[in-house]
Amino acid sequence: MLTVALLLVGGAAAGCGGRATTHHKPGTGHEQATGSAGTLLDAQDPTGHRLREVPAAGAPQVRLAARPDSEDGWNLQLTVENFRFTPDSTGGAALPGAGHAHLELDGRKLARLYGPWFHLPAAQVPEGAHTLTVRLYADDHTAWTVAGKAVEGTLQLTATAAAPGQGGHSHTPPTAPPSPPSAPASPSEASADRTVTLTVRDGKVTPAPGRTELRRGERVALRVTSDRADTLHVHGYDKELALSAGQEATLVLTADRTGLFEVETHESHLVLTQLLVR
Repeated sequence: MLTVALLLVGGAAAGCGGRATTHHKPGTGHEQATGSAGTLLDAQDPTGHRLREVPAAGAPQVRLAARPDSEDGWNLQLTVENFRFTPDSTGGAALPGAGHAHLELDGRKLARLYGPWFHLPAAQVPEGAHTLTVRLYADDHTAWTVAGKAVEGTLQLTATAAAPGQGGHSHTPPTAPPSPPSAPASPSEASADRTVTLTVRDGKVTPAPGRTELRRGERVALRVTSDRADTLHVHGYDKELALSAGQEATLVLTADRTGLFEVETHESHLVLTQLLVR
């Protein structure tokens, strides 16, 4: 019995940063290989994920295309070959030709993609010329790789200022001061049972990290404002949200799993809060 108890304690300490977490499925770890597909390399992609080498024959492929949306921003389309999106098994073992994608703007991660279409709002693309990159990952967060190069597709995108009334692609700097910290609730946020408002500034979280207690089935809205670009990650639920510097962003999720789940930032490695779902 003592041996079993020690094993359970040791297993609870695994995960990002060594903290107890339910971030991944049993037996897996973030950016750590769990499957036997391909060959795990010591090298990493630009975002710090290890590379998983597979033969060129039958390897995953991806192309990226963009078309202006009639109301705002762009609609992005991923065309993949020898690959399928598997959102239900993210965090599990690396299976051949399966996983998800990451979308980057000039090397900064914007979102994790679980399907071939994604709407990119104009507000996330500053005026000027940019490079969009989409990269394919296995379920265990390793990057599919051929000949030492991660499988990815790129696209040059130019955002220009539009005159009023010419659609939703205007990037003209606002003449008024920045928006106040508390923006009106979105329709999805309005349906939330609980709203948690957090601010990240100079490497500190306000209010100080604590626990947010929820009943299973409740909806919680996480409103976060960060002074630097980052990515919010809800462990266990595997939900992510791109954080733009100085702009409030909101993630709404249904607490349909019981346990203790950490909410942290990927780049700054800060724990924002813990969701305790009973």
